[in-house]
Amino acid sequence: MFKKRFNRSSKREKPSIDANENKKSESNQKENVFPSSSKDYLQTIKDQTNNPSDLVVKTISPNITVTYMNSLVDDRTLKEQLIPELIRQKFETPESLKSSLFIPEVDVDDQVDHSVLSMYNGTVLIHLDGFSQVVLAKITTTVSRALGAPENESQVIGAQVGFNESLSSNESLIRRYIKNPALCNERFNVGKQTNTTVAFFYIKGIASEQMVNTLRQRISDLKIDSLLDSAVLAEYIDDNSLSPFPQMLLTERPDRFCDGLLNGKLGVIVDGSSMAMICPHAFIEFFQSREDQNLRWPIASFLRILRFSAVFLSIYLTPMYVAALTFHYEIIPQSLLVPLSESRALVPFPPIIEALLLELIIELLREAGARLPTKVGQTIGIVGGIVIGTAAVQAGITSNILIIIVALSALASFTTPSYMMGNVIRVIRFPLILLAGFWGFYGIMLGFCFILIHLIRQSSLGSPYTAPFYPPRFMDWRDSIIRLPLPFTYRRPKSARPQNEEKYQPEPINPEKS
Repeated sequence: MFKKRFNRSSKREKPSIDANENKKSESNQKENVFPSSSKDYLQTIKDQTNNPSDLVVKTISPNITVTYMNSLVDDRTLKEQLIPELIRQKFETPESLKSSLFIPEVDVDDQVDHSVLSMYNGTVLIHLDGFSQVVLAKITTTVSRALGAPENESQVIGAQVGFNESLSSNESLIRRYIKNPALCNERFNVGKQTNTTVAFFYIKGIASEQMVNTLRQRISDLKIDSLLDSAVLAEYIDDNSLSPFPQMLLTERPDRFCDGLLNGKLGVIVDGSSMAMICPHAFIEFFQSREDQNLRWPIASFLRILRFSAVFLSIYLTPMYVAALTFHYEIIPQSLLVPLSESRALVPFPPIIEALLLELIIELLREAGARLPTKVGQTIGIVGGIVIGTAAVQAGITSNILIIIVALSALASFTTPSYMMGNVIRVIRFPLILLAGFWGFYGIMLGFCFILIHLIRQSSLGSPYTAPFYPPRFMDWRDSIIRLPLPFTYRRPKSARPQNEEKYQPEPINPEKS
């Protein structure tokens, strides 16, 4: 009996709670509406914006008040189109005012929060005395950095234009490459304090709907204070933010961005950032360049093999030197053992300390060269490397052979097209040197197994990170370490789970001429 009464009472109480919530929401909506009086309207705007110095208030006529942020509005459009139109005519309602303005983005709204927020996006608020609605005329200023060649992803054959910090400019670049109504563009506002605009791109009919919904939910569910760069967004929505390996590609090339969209991947651009994000992205794709598609297939395959070999040398060459001199002298050839021992005769440090010292010096030179101005940075990198290397050998701190090995490792790390992956290669070299110094080749194999297991466990937007090798997808091997001729690479990668797997119908390599 008690349970039945309790259930009945709880059911009776629910409508009253819902009714109270509805009343509260209605009262909040009423409080969030602009007042009809011009005087009260101006006071509301000043209270909501804290009356900043760049807030401009203009009274066009006794019943028209214009408010906007001076630093965010295009002055030419304001003075030549909007203000003369408001002076020339008389308007009775906000709807008639909206229909008379020849501006692409014009709207009518009565919500204070939404209207004030739109002012910070370059919108002019026009208020008519006696109405609780305002007209929103968006005339954002177009001040931005001019389009130029990509600085971090340069190539010889291909387009020589890169993204800049303007979202509208980046969107126009993408539309120039993909003139297709199936190209979808969704916008989100992320960050309570910054309200940063995030654009989400995909091609409907090609991109996986499940991945589209997953990425859309991850972006919309972000509850953060600020978002200033796409690299920060990538770390927020990664499958594993604790991993040092990037799971989403950051690129400043619009052609590479559009190539990813055409392969069924998803793209994200953050307003104010010159780097766009592509996902999902497999580990092996970080070592592929967009220029590989523009070169003939034998040349492209050779360059890819060269990059993978350079990455292996960059990671394991110095640890192998440390392991060989510490534990495994027997693997060193007899002809090389004598000059190697002579080179190390005056060195007072063990191989592990010697290698770590030189690697730290190389990293210091590289970091200093990247932070200094361009001309000074190049001079510091070249002159500093030569002077320090020569002085270290003469002082007996290190050997000539180790300088050659460390320099070769540093040079090989620059062949990685992705800057984020290049940083990872630089970092993981140090724990491998430590493992080699403590356990020799057994330590190197332990580190190799740990890295391999970690990569196998990773995923990018739910897609396997080590695809197409694990799980094995033999069709995708045609465009992995080597690139076969274009007639053999007519399928989109399965890691993106595209709805339409074929990019085009395959043809013979040498079609018969009619």
